[in-house]
Amino acid sequence: MDKSGTRFKVQLYIYDLSKGMARNLSPIMLGKQLDGIWHTAIVAYGDEFFFGGEGISSCPPGGTMLGPPDTVVDLGETEVSEEIFMEYLSSLGESAYRGDRYRLFEHNCNTFTNEVAQFLTGSSIPSYITDLPSEVLSTPFGQMLRPILDSIHIAPPGGNVINGGRNA
Repeated sequence: MDKSGTRFKVQLYIYDLSKGMARNLSPIMLGKQLDGIWHTAIVAYGDEFFFGGEGISSCPPGGTMLGPPDTVVDLGETEVSEEIFMEYLSSLGESAYRGDRYRLFEHNCNTFTNEVAQFLTGSSIPSYITDLPSEVLSTPFGQMLRPILDSIHIAPPGGNVINGGRNA
């Protein structure tokens, strides 16, 4: 945790769930190049926060079964206190980001990190991450796989659910 005065460092941890396979297989399967299947998390106040099929969870940075992130992006600093941030996450966990609200294409870890990044820093996460679902769904193969993919809830093991979970 990098704390100077009342400002707190905010980072985006980016993980490629395909471990490089998307880069190799996407041209064959989708007819277009995808560099990864992205899972993202916000790191602030000494913890990593993410959203998945279990709801909003936290762990020590890099503490899920995914291991260390593939990329770290500095999003800037925030003056939001940890107490206010935890209240904000708690309210998100009771409403928009309950586990049962998770949707792989429309409402996922990247939707969550984008919203939290804007709350903390006023900045969005990189568009290549938020644009990934529409990139996949714009292909015939993506449309064909959608019913199967819609049923998938990604929740990296190793996090502690902050609030609500799937049946709040």
